[in-house]
Amino acid sequence: MRITRNTLETTPGPSNWFTGAVYVDTVATPSNGSRLSASSVHFTPGARTAWHTHPNGQTIYVTEGIGLVQRRGGPIEVVRPGDRVFFEPGEEHWHGAAPDRFMTHLAMLDVDDEGNSASWGEHVTDEQYGQQPG
Repeated sequence: MRITRNTLETTPGPSNWFTGAVYVDTVATPSNGSRLSASSVHFTPGARTAWHTHPNGQTIYVTEGIGLVQRRGGPIEVVRPGDRVFFEPGEEHWHGAAPDRFMTHLAMLDVDDEGNSASWGEHVTDEQYGQQPG
């Protein structure tokens, strides 16, 4: 057993990965043979990720607020606390907060053999984000 005391600061999400104000708290990092990467990600209203994929997929677990998720070519879906979303390996998608609500989710994934967690694409446009949920 190993206890790691919380010494990490909350960090702003990088602007090339996110639109709007997003804050990330590290939960787990790959180490000692584990490939698990996990973060608690806090989205302000209207904030969202850019389009991206994960080599081994990703699970998000909504802990508070109201969020939106979309896979490329699919409808926007509303997610609420307790909802879990699994994005398939290589599935292009985005996720973020509803326009008028904060949203926090726990993001969990396994990095690939080279330690890569995601491949980032272009930002989700306001027009794409503004589509009505399916």
